[in-house]
Amino acid sequence: MSALFDKYYKKYDAWYEKHKFAYLSEVAALKEAISVAGKGLEIGVGTGRFAASLGITIGIDPSHNMLKIAEQRGVNTRWGVGENLPFLSDTFDYTAIIITLCFVNEPLKVLEEAYRVLNQKGKIILGIIDKDSFLGKFYQQKKSIFYRNAHFFNVGELTGLLRQAGFKKFSYRQALFSLPEKIKIVEKYRKGFGRGGFVVVCAQK
Repeated sequence: MSALFDKYYKKYDAWYEKHKFAYLSEVAALKEAISVAGKGLEIGVGTGRFAASLGITIGIDPSHNMLKIAEQRGVNTRWGVGENLPFLSDTFDYTAIIITLCFVNEPLKVLEEAYRVLNQKGKIILGIIDKDSFLGKFYQQKKSIFYRNAHFFNVGELTGLLRQAGFKKFSYRQALFSLPEKIKIVEKYRKGFGRGGFVVVCAQK
């Protein structure tokens, strides 16, 4: 998948400009979910759109071209994959995985690595396109360049994987209640899941 993102990194980044209010609605839900000070890591930082907006200073990604843009946005980047993070255990106060999990080869291994690098009271924040939502179904049918080979998760599946990785104390927030191109204001997120296409899942180590 890294070759795909290396090739189409400009197209990927341009999506957030074209769908500005959908992106900002996602950021609003994520920002409230993070709400912690300390050292953070985004796994699958891409072009740094989310890290820069959320104040996450360190990001890792296997796409060299995307990392160059993330660096321009002020993110301290490392090349690598989520299944084998190049960081010591107990390093971070929180980790974020935003959209990325549907593209990785071994999602459970990524979550286990995220758990390992968190400190004793660390927190994980994930943003996913809910497979069972209207938006998840739309993307699965559309089969875009980026999503044609993606493995989407629903909230129950993701929660199960997080439990296997050792996480506990779950909370959920949802955003995007229309297709991204139809969103013309920053939407207010809602607690829970089931209506929004974008779901933020938080858990504790």
